[in-house]
Amino acid sequence: MAKEISTEILINASPEKVWLVFTDFSNYPQWNPFIKSVAGEVSIGNTIAVLLEPPGGKGMTFKPKVLAYEKNKEFRWIGNLLFPGLFDGEHKFELINNGDGTTTFRQSEKFKGILVPLFNKMLDTTTKDAFNLMNLKLKELVERK
Repeated sequence: MAKEISTEILINASPEKVWLVFTDFSNYPQWNPFIKSVAGEVSIGNTIAVLLEPPGGKGMTFKPKVLAYEKNKEFRWIGNLLFPGLFDGEHKFELINNGDGTTTFRQSEKFKGILVPLFNKMLDTTTKDAFNLMNLKLKELVERK
Protein backbone atom coordinates (compact mmCIF):
# COMPACT_ATOMS: atom_id res chain seq x y z
CA MET A 1 0.00 0.00 0.00
CA ALA A 2 1.23 3.50 -0.83
CA LYS A 3 -0.02 6.99 -0.15
CA GLU A 4 1.26 10.50 -0.81
CA ILE A 5 0.37 13.80 0.78
CA SER A 6 1.56 17.14 -0.54
CA THR A 7 1.21 20.77 0.50
CA GLU A 8 2.67 24.01 -0.77
CA ILE A 9 2.74 27.72 -0.02
CA LEU A 10 3.91 30.83 -1.87
CA ILE A 11 6.56 32.77 0.05
CA ASN A 12 7.39 36.35 -0.91
CA ALA A 13 11.15 35.87 -0.76
CA SER A 14 13.99 34.35 -2.77
CA PRO A 15 14.85 30.65 -2.41
CA GLU A 16 18.14 31.73 -0.80
CA LYS A 17 16.31 33.60 1.96
CA VAL A 18 13.81 30.77 2.50
CA TRP A 19 16.64 28.19 2.62
CA LEU A 20 18.55 30.25 5.20
CA VAL A 21 15.57 30.21 7.59
CA PHE A 22 14.42 26.68 6.72
CA THR A 23 17.85 25.12 7.36
CA ASP A 24 18.48 26.94 10.65
CA PHE A 25 17.57 23.75 12.51
CA SER A 26 18.71 25.11 15.89
CA ASN A 27 15.88 27.65 15.67
CA TYR A 28 13.13 25.07 15.00
CA PRO A 29 11.91 24.90 18.62
CA GLN A 30 11.13 28.64 18.48
CA TRP A 31 8.88 28.55 15.42
CA ASN A 32 8.24 25.11 13.97
CA PRO A 33 4.90 23.65 15.13
CA PHE A 34 5.59 20.25 13.56
CA ILE A 35 9.31 19.42 13.43
CA LYS A 36 10.70 20.29 16.84
CA SER A 37 14.31 19.32 16.14
CA VAL A 38 16.72 18.06 13.50
CA ALA A 39 19.99 16.80 14.97
CA GLY A 40 23.13 15.43 13.39
CA GLU A 41 25.14 16.32 10.32
CA VAL A 42 22.67 16.91 7.50
CA SER A 43 24.39 15.58 4.39
CA ILE A 44 23.55 12.92 1.82
CA GLY A 45 23.88 9.40 3.20
CA ASN A 46 23.94 10.45 6.86
CA THR A 47 21.40 9.39 9.45
CA ILE A 48 19.91 12.26 11.45
CA ALA A 49 17.56 12.42 14.44
CA VAL A 50 14.22 14.16 13.88
CA LEU A 51 11.60 14.93 16.52
CA LEU A 52 8.11 15.27 15.05
CA GLU A 53 5.37 16.65 17.22
CA PRO A 54 2.21 17.47 15.26
CA PRO A 55 -0.19 19.84 17.03
CA GLY A 56 -2.59 17.71 19.04
CA GLY A 57 -0.53 14.58 18.35
CA LYS A 58 2.10 12.58 20.17
CA GLY A 59 5.76 13.35 19.68
CA MET A 60 7.98 10.81 17.97
CA THR A 61 11.73 10.73 17.39
CA PHE A 62 13.02 8.74 14.45
CA LYS A 63 16.28 8.45 12.56
CA PRO A 64 15.89 8.93 8.82
CA LYS A 65 18.61 8.73 6.20
CA VAL A 66 19.27 11.91 4.19
CA LEU A 67 18.68 11.25 0.47
CA ALA A 68 19.10 14.79 -0.89
CA TYR A 69 20.38 18.09 0.44
CA GLU A 70 20.76 20.62 -2.36
CA LYS A 71 21.22 24.21 -1.22
CA ASN A 72 18.29 26.52 -2.03
CA LYS A 73 16.40 23.62 -3.70
CA GLU A 74 15.72 20.38 -1.84
CA PHE A 75 15.99 18.44 1.41
CA ARG A 76 14.76 14.83 1.40
CA TRP A 77 14.98 11.91 3.80
CA ILE A 78 13.59 8.41 4.23
CA GLY A 79 12.62 6.92 7.56
CA ASN A 80 10.69 3.93 8.79
CA LEU A 81 8.74 2.65 11.73
CA LEU A 82 10.71 -0.12 13.49
CA PHE A 83 12.01 -1.70 10.26
CA PRO A 84 11.74 -1.12 6.48
CA GLY A 85 8.53 -2.29 4.82
CA LEU A 86 6.24 -1.78 7.79
CA PHE A 87 5.61 1.97 7.47
CA ASP A 88 8.18 3.93 5.46
CA GLY A 89 8.07 7.63 4.71
CA GLU A 90 10.07 9.59 2.17
CA HIS A 91 9.75 13.23 3.19
CA LYS A 92 10.63 15.96 0.71
CA PHE A 93 10.98 19.72 1.07
CA GLU A 94 11.31 21.62 -2.23
CA LEU A 95 12.04 25.28 -2.86
CA ILE A 96 10.88 26.29 -6.33
CA ASN A 97 12.21 29.58 -7.70
CA ASN A 98 9.30 31.31 -9.42
CA GLY A 99 11.66 33.81 -11.10
CA ASP A 100 9.80 36.82 -9.71
CA GLY A 101 11.32 37.13 -6.24
CA THR A 102 8.96 34.51 -4.79
CA THR A 103 9.44 30.88 -3.83
CA THR A 104 6.98 28.02 -3.79
CA PHE A 105 7.74 25.89 -0.73
CA ARG A 106 6.43 22.37 -1.26
CA GLN A 107 6.38 19.73 1.46
CA SER A 108 5.38 16.18 0.59
CA GLU A 109 5.72 12.64 1.80
CA LYS A 110 5.33 9.26 0.14
CA PHE A 111 4.30 6.51 2.51
CA LYS A 112 4.74 2.81 1.77
CA GLY A 113 4.32 -0.37 3.79
CA ILE A 114 1.79 -2.80 5.15
CA LEU A 115 0.65 -0.45 7.94
CA VAL A 116 -0.17 2.53 5.68
CA PRO A 117 -3.92 1.69 5.50
CA LEU A 118 -4.12 1.84 9.31
CA PHE A 119 -2.79 5.40 9.29
CA ASN A 120 -4.78 6.77 6.31
CA LYS A 121 -7.13 8.97 8.33
CA MET A 122 -4.34 10.39 10.50
CA LEU A 123 -2.21 11.14 7.42
CA ASP A 124 -5.10 12.97 5.71
CA THR A 125 -5.89 15.06 8.77
CA THR A 126 -3.28 15.44 11.51
CA THR A 127 -0.20 15.00 9.32
CA LYS A 128 -1.42 17.14 6.41
CA ASP A 129 -2.59 19.83 8.84
CA ALA A 130 0.87 19.80 10.47
CA PHE A 131 2.55 20.23 7.05
CA ASN A 132 0.29 23.19 6.25
CA LEU A 133 0.86 24.80 9.65
CA MET A 134 4.64 24.44 9.34
CA ASN A 135 4.51 25.94 5.82
CA LEU A 136 2.51 28.91 7.10
CA LYS A 137 4.85 29.53 10.06
CA LEU A 138 7.88 29.34 7.75
CA LYS A 139 6.25 31.87 5.39
CA GLU A 140 5.49 34.24 8.29
CA LEU A 141 9.03 33.98 9.66
CA VAL A 142 10.77 34.46 6.30
CA GLU A 143 8.58 37.38 5.26
CA ARG A 144 9.16 39.15 8.62
CA LYS A 145 12.95 39.05 8.24
